[in-house]
Amino acid sequence: MSNDYYEILGVAHDATPEQIKKAYRKLAREHHPDVAGDDPAAEDRFKDVSRAYEVLGNPEKRRAYDLGADPSSPGGGMGGGFGFQDIFETFFGAATGASAQRGPIPRSRRGQDALVRLDLDLTEVTFGVHREVAVDTAVLCPTCQGSCCRPGTSPRTCEVCHGRGTVQRVARSFLGQVMTNQPCAACRGFGSTIPEPCTECAGEGRVRSRRTLAVDVPAGVDTGTRIKLTGQGEVGPAGGPAGDVYLEVRERRHEVFQRDGDDLHATLSVPMTAAALGTVLTLDTLDGPQEVDLHPGTQPEQVVTLKGLGVGHLHVGGRGDLHVHVDVTVPTALDDEQVELLQRLAALRGEERPEARFAASHQGVFSKLRDKLAGR
Repeated sequence: MSNDYYEILGVAHDATPEQIKKAYRKLAREHHPDVAGDDPAAEDRFKDVSRAYEVLGNPEKRRAYDLGADPSSPGGGMGGGFGFQDIFETFFGAATGASAQRGPIPRSRRGQDALVRLDLDLTEVTFGVHREVAVDTAVLCPTCQGSCCRPGTSPRTCEVCHGRGTVQRVARSFLGQVMTNQPCAACRGFGSTIPEPCTECAGEGRVRSRRTLAVDVPAGVDTGTRIKLTGQGEVGPAGGPAGDVYLEVRERRHEVFQRDGDDLHATLSVPMTAAALGTVLTLDTLDGPQEVDLHPGTQPEQVVTLKGLGVGHLHVGGRGDLHVHVDVTVPTALDDEQVELLQRLAALRGEERPEARFAASHQGVFSKLRDKLAGR
């Protein structure tokens, strides 16, 4: 046959790895001695096809071959041969080939993680809080301590696979008889059996139990924040290592304050007269009563910022701010004396017949925040 490996496989020099593999499989079936029968040249052709695929099926060897070297020949600089394991994996898959190398399956495995929701109010996420959380998970069996066996007994080596966890089976293919390894059905691949399982855990090595976990929630957590408690999840089968517990925070809505990052926003309603004349009001904050100084002529939607009265910054210290949005209320029911006073004020300010004109279109700060929190 030709010395050109591309020509031997019948593919172009720019063929993809998948095209090369497909061509090799087709030719290997045609020229394998068990398929070709009495053809004396079949074995040589099969060797040539295998040697060509050994080079072109390996990216490094193919690169060297394209540069003029022959990696499959003695002194080719690449070394290695194309053995039966390579052929086996090509036709039956790497996973099947790998199973032949696998020993018994460990009976002990890591337990699963647990996800628990943690509902917190605004005060708790602002300052942090110590909480105790009840979780229902698997724990180590107190009777067998994870051995899965009744006290005084122990696992027994499987009499079918003799501890290997796998048994050999003979399968027929176009390559002839192929020996494969399969998990042992008697021991389920563990290599050992439990002749007398623990009655409390039914041979699992673990039981269900409700536990209480203590957690220090840091200031600054928000809805969606997850707190990891390493090794506090369920114990694995046969006393395997425990998984983790993840506490997912969900912040309850506050009646007064709205959160934006680590800042808080609130609306403060003040009478028209107080906004015009100025005043000092007391506002109940998360830190207790705080005075808010409104200057004369305070306008609707004006914002007064109280520094450091917001939510604590997560892991870095310090706090956000509290932004107080002023809502000026206009009286709707006036008696005769109040009407007379307002009319006199309007006359003094020349506002008896105000000129009608449109104001510039704008959106207040708190309105923007409200739209943002609403997802508009």
